[in-house]
Amino acid sequence: MDLCSLIDRNAAFSPDKTAIVFEGQRLSYAALAARIERTATGLKQEFGVGRGDRVAILSLNRPDYLVLLYACARLGAMLVPLNWRLAVAEQLFILTDAGVKVLVLEQAFENVLPELAQRSPGTRLIGLDFTPPRGATFEDLRARGEGNSRNPHTDLSCPLLIVYTSGTTGRPKGAVLRQEALFWNGVMSQHAHNMTSDDHVLTVLPFFHVGGLNIQTTPALHLGATVTIHARFAPDIALATIAEGRPTLTVMVPAIIQAVSEHPAWATADLSSLKAVATGSTIVPPHLIDRFVARGVPVLQIYGSTETCPIAVYTRLGGDLSRSGSTGLPGLCCEAKVIDMAGHEVAPGTPGEIAVRGPNVFFEYWGNAEATRDALQDGWYLTGDIGLCDADGYFWIRDRKKNMVISGGENIYPAEVERVLLEHPDVSECAVIGRPDPRWDEVPVAYVIRRPGCRLEADELRAHVQAHLARFKVPRDVVFVSDLPRTALGKVQHFLLKQLDAQSRAQGEAP
Repeated sequence: MDLCSLIDRNAAFSPDKTAIVFEGQRLSYAALAARIERTATGLKQEFGVGRGDRVAILSLNRPDYLVLLYACARLGAMLVPLNWRLAVAEQLFILTDAGVKVLVLEQAFENVLPELAQRSPGTRLIGLDFTPPRGATFEDLRARGEGNSRNPHTDLSCPLLIVYTSGTTGRPKGAVLRQEALFWNGVMSQHAHNMTSDDHVLTVLPFFHVGGLNIQTTPALHLGATVTIHARFAPDIALATIAEGRPTLTVMVPAIIQAVSEHPAWATADLSSLKAVATGSTIVPPHLIDRFVARGVPVLQIYGSTETCPIAVYTRLGGDLSRSGSTGLPGLCCEAKVIDMAGHEVAPGTPGEIAVRGPNVFFEYWGNAEATRDALQDGWYLTGDIGLCDADGYFWIRDRKKNMVISGGENIYPAEVERVLLEHPDVSECAVIGRPDPRWDEVPVAYVIRRPGCRLEADELRAHVQAHLARFKVPRDVVFVSDLPRTALGKVQHFLLKQLDAQSRAQGEAP
């Protein structure tokens, strides 16, 4: 059995059931299974793709993204999703590091091809919506896919995904996830959302991120539910789809919650079909959760990372959602604990590093044994996140270990300061970093985006923080900006902000 078998079984049970909706078109489970089979056969016969080979995709969300994922599962191959927001040089690093045999891409991203031809001339090309030089189209691939795609040595133990994480230093690392990781991640998603085959998922997050791919999308397909895909997020289209398409579940990271809830259509949008919205990716400000709760929609918190596929800790629909800020309990199929610097589990309520163990955890970093040894110790994945666990087993996330500011021997968690800053009515967004200081080693500095039309001053904001937090946690400097460096999911990149801060001070300029 491989992961694709779940699609085949759903096609057998409910062949006419809608599996995927995209741009007004519907794809049944029978059609999806047939599309996967022909794609896998074409990859095998025309391109020689087999167990262990890497196939990359550079595309916006579309049904064939998922077709390619399950075709790779059928062949025992590995899919390498590429972030289309990366620079060409970054994409080329991933393609060469992973040793990609075939690249599948949209024409919109063909600017990667000239340099790829120079650096990796053996890479075969498949165009999703065009005919690439020295390549074939996806339609041609399927048309030529005759015969049996099954490989005798393919099962759930085969690696399926290599997802490159954005590193805080150096090059990104490729986290290798086995088919079984996606299977057990799916079981936990189904448990968290009370998901059934009657559910209808709306996916607006990009598939190159495990959040878009695996929090709800693949778990829904494994159950025989329906998934509506958006090529990319747009708040007006998302709200219209919720009102007209009537999905029951969706995932929205904080930046997306903010975008939809501040859109002019928010106040009158019909959200009544939603039984829950899941969120995560970063620490979620309570006021954003409250916007959906006030509209009668429960918000579930999902904690995890690329390396956990991503589900590791979550709150559950119908469970205890009363613990403000908690990201919930360890998932149904994995374990989580909080440890100290020596690796020992700490007492309830004591901050430490979160460690996760289970079949959803990644297998290795591709071609990076040293990083794998550092991250996986005695079967536990050391997340690098600082959090705490209460006596009942509920987790709270404080911050990234690398983001922590140590000032005069005191630990300052930027997320804690950011939470207080966001409580000020004139603050739209913010980020807190540590700035080197000759006396205190580091001091906290806040980068703040004001709400439009506000004249908020630094002293007023510092006084606001001092009214809620210890003096040593108050930002020593407040820098007002119009934007912050972010990942594709809207997560602020604190390490880049620290670099910009250092460069600006070196030049004697305001950042």
